[in-house]
Amino acid sequence: MESLDRNKLVSNLKNSDQIWDVVIIGGGASGLGVALDAVSRGFKTLLLEQNDFAKGTSSRSTKLVHGGVRYLAQGNIDLVKEALYERGLLLKNAAHLVKNETFIIPNYNWWGGIYYKIGLSLYDFLAGSKSFGKAKYLTKAKLLEKMPELNKRNLRSGVSYQDGQFDDARLAINLAQTCIEKGATLLNYFKVCKLLKEQEQISGLEVVDQETGLSYNVRGKVVVNATGVFVDEILKMDTPTGRPIVRPSQGVHLVLDRSFCSSEDALMIPKTDDGRVLFAVPWHNKLILGTTDTPLEEHSLEPRALDQEIEFILKTASKYLQKQPTRADVLSVFAGLRPLAASNGDSSKTKEISRSHKIIVSPSGLLTLTGGKWTTFRKMGEDTLDKAIKLGKLPAFPSKSKDISIHGNQQAENRESHLYVYGADKEELLAFIKSKPEWANPITANSEYLVGEIAWAVKAEMARTVEDFLARRTRVLFLDAKLAIEMAPKVAEVMAAELNRPLSWQEDQVNSFTKLAKGYLI
Repeated sequence: MESLDRNKLVSNLKNSDQIWDVVIIGGGASGLGVALDAVSRGFKTLLLEQNDFAKGTSSRSTKLVHGGVRYLAQGNIDLVKEALYERGLLLKNAAHLVKNETFIIPNYNWWGGIYYKIGLSLYDFLAGSKSFGKAKYLTKAKLLEKMPELNKRNLRSGVSYQDGQFDDARLAINLAQTCIEKGATLLNYFKVCKLLKEQEQISGLEVVDQETGLSYNVRGKVVVNATGVFVDEILKMDTPTGRPIVRPSQGVHLVLDRSFCSSEDALMIPKTDDGRVLFAVPWHNKLILGTTDTPLEEHSLEPRALDQEIEFILKTASKYLQKQPTRADVLSVFAGLRPLAASNGDSSKTKEISRSHKIIVSPSGLLTLTGGKWTTFRKMGEDTLDKAIKLGKLPAFPSKSKDISIHGNQQAENRESHLYVYGADKEELLAFIKSKPEWANPITANSEYLVGEIAWAVKAEMARTVEDFLARRTRVLFLDAKLAIEMAPKVAEVMAAELNRPLSWQEDQVNSFTKLAKGYLI
């Protein structure tokens, strides 16, 4: 096992005369995409995240690697083509986390089957050589054979199509590992306090290690603001009088037991009452229902689902499922904020705000990457580096990120055990767990997660807090918030031993995590 020693990575910041080629603020999908592309070109790369990797929006997606069927319906062909191409790359480069999933659209009117079959055949055609499989018309009988829990009343037919599904936070951790293995420096819990300038041009950052309180000055030829919904906070440091460029929109997901829809296939409702699509996706042996699209005025690291969003999802799902979910059935509820690039007009409709990514160059030379989605994270990084090269900030080295195999990449033969997410690390993890008898025990009597996974997360995956482990190294908080609360004391105990923390740290961690996790319960 390659230990990721935080102290060693931090020591790379101590030489204040060193000039990095690319310095990235933000450790979510977009920041990691920039880091991956920068390191693929041989640039000296530094990424700093104020919290944990993928703490924000990037761990709170609908878990889809997709072109976006509804963007096709909106006529955004270029965005769909680009995303379908990137979907194909991700299936090749992170096969342990990305899978080809069948999605089913049920039709409750006579024309639906033909209409969706034509549209989804175009969707598949746009994927070209990276097709995941053809769309198929399903008779009512065939549809109910594949998805018996569907509401049968007025059901006429169905259409199935292929798309991608993945584990977002695990991909983020594996991307961070990949970048570090390629020579980059990536650090979580590092906060940017100030932008440094020379002759009005950005030359670096003043940053603080949130764990030690020590501050560092880092210098860079290119500084990229890839902070998602927080981009305006960095832009305010640059130009205090600037107008916001991002409008956050909230998407909420509810997690249920698989008994509501036991099929291995996912359900896609193409048009809900508010004009969005709704998914019911099998994920880690649970069922995710989502999502909503609620424009917000404010953003936070821990957004909370609104009552009307929860009711909307339950009401919509109840129309399509025989077993109607209630609030009492919800195992976890999580909300994420989309960093939508604000339109020039005053429209508050998120459907009218750009879903494609944009790269904005400030007069100071700061590059801000905004918009976009997980599927196109790599292309967002490539476009950002291309922009920096075009501006003359970096030499024109070609991008090689298309061909980088992401840490852990191997075909997942069997996804029955939760350990499949470790991919190529799984055998090494199991050997590591064998090194201490206690590590082979489950963390709690009713969980499948093993004590040794906690120590592994600290040593190999940069986990620093109980939340890091329960929310992102494993996905327990998102799958079953009550179970996550039960597991927290043992997780804190093992992490304290690995990180050499006192008993008071353990108590603080359990208390703060329990308070956080209660927000995931209805």
